[in-house]
Amino acid sequence: MSQEIGASEQDAEGQAWAPSQAGQSASQALARVRTLHKRLLAAGELPIQPSGSLVRVRGLILEAQGLDISLGTRCTITADGHRRVAAEVVGFNGDHIQLMASGEMQGLAPGARVTPIPGDLRIPAGMELCGRVLDGSGKPLDSHGPLLASAFTTLTSAPINPLDRALVRKPLDVGIRAINALFTVGRGARMGLFAGSGVGKSVLLGMMARNTDADVIVVGLIGERGREVKEFIEDILGEAGLRRAVVVAAPADAPALSRIRGARLATALAEYFRDQGQHVLLLMDSLTRYALALREVALAAGEPPAARGFPPSVFAKLPALVERAGNGREGGGSVTAFYTILMEGDDQQDPIADNTRAILDGHIVLSRRLAERGHFPAIDLQASISRVMPNLADAEQLRRMYKLKELDSRYASQQDLIAVGAYTPGSDPNLDLAVQAHAGIRSFLRQGMHEAVNLPTSQSMLAQLMSPYLG
Repeated sequence: MSQEIGASEQDAEGQAWAPSQAGQSASQALARVRTLHKRLLAAGELPIQPSGSLVRVRGLILEAQGLDISLGTRCTITADGHRRVAAEVVGFNGDHIQLMASGEMQGLAPGARVTPIPGDLRIPAGMELCGRVLDGSGKPLDSHGPLLASAFTTLTSAPINPLDRALVRKPLDVGIRAINALFTVGRGARMGLFAGSGVGKSVLLGMMARNTDADVIVVGLIGERGREVKEFIEDILGEAGLRRAVVVAAPADAPALSRIRGARLATALAEYFRDQGQHVLLLMDSLTRYALALREVALAAGEPPAARGFPPSVFAKLPALVERAGNGREGGGSVTAFYTILMEGDDQQDPIADNTRAILDGHIVLSRRLAERGHFPAIDLQASISRVMPNLADAEQLRRMYKLKELDSRYASQQDLIAVGAYTPGSDPNLDLAVQAHAGIRSFLRQGMHEAVNLPTSQSMLAQLMSPYLG
């Protein structure tokens, strides 16, 4: 691509210049032309749109030449002479740029035109989005017509200074008795929901979406099967939940870039509502599939694998996404986030599970053993914790919580002996108390899918349950 630059153009210092000016080296002139070109491209003011050409396809990576653009730039590639394929710059190979398509690559041919798109992706925002279902690019997936948004935002945002963030000091009612009483969540907390497949995590998310005390709910369904997306929206979230929710769906068959963009879009929308002073509940199912999409892109771009095939960049980008949730500045809104983390074979030492456990404010682990017994929600009391609960609960509530976990742990340690009748009542007073309390504890922890129990009631029921066992 060639383009004439008038002698009256100005450089970064605002002084007139010309590429042929006496005494100026060719390399300096070229550098200035490139600087001006990038600024005009970013501003969308180039009279002639620059373009390059496709020269190579290697797996999921497309290589193009003839462009001077930066990492993350969005492009379109012309396929079959007319169809346009969206792509994004993910790396470089010498003078070649490496792109990954966010659409179907069928029809791409050598020499296909690659055209950069100026500016950041602007996505619709505002309360008009409530009740709508969007794809990873912010386009509507439902049949309710075009989006009528009152504002726009971008996928990226400047991080909040940690010293400017409001502390997590106010309890949040999620409508689930076990969580309210034993793992109290605060506004602005980031929690993980750790589970294998088929143990009720989607149902638990749906209960939170319907029952949580929040102004707006943003749901990110990342990497889910297409059938599960519709089931979650219609059966689990329901009409009442959808009415105050924005759903972003990037299903399993979507390209990796769309899944990554979907997670970032859900987070960006939550940030937008928080900046408007709203209290937001962000539900993302799942953070693991976001990490898998990051791995797919990184490996395709040539990054070497590390822990269980995950490149190092994945573990850098996970906290970057999670840290965008949380409280805003004092007196502002909040984003309380629940991320689901899939554990392969219920392995809590999975690298993604292990990494996210360290960057979240707490984790709720769902037990396959309890789910197989029909105990829902299948929360594993001993493996779960809320790190913010000591800042939210008084001493008496903490005392009751610790006592319940102690009794449950004591019973679990001798459960096999009790089951075969080898336990003799009276031989261990502490175990006697655990056996006596067991039925009440199990009943307290169970809750129906369409049942809601508010925070004061949950705490009152815990106090009543534990009163006989506290001195």
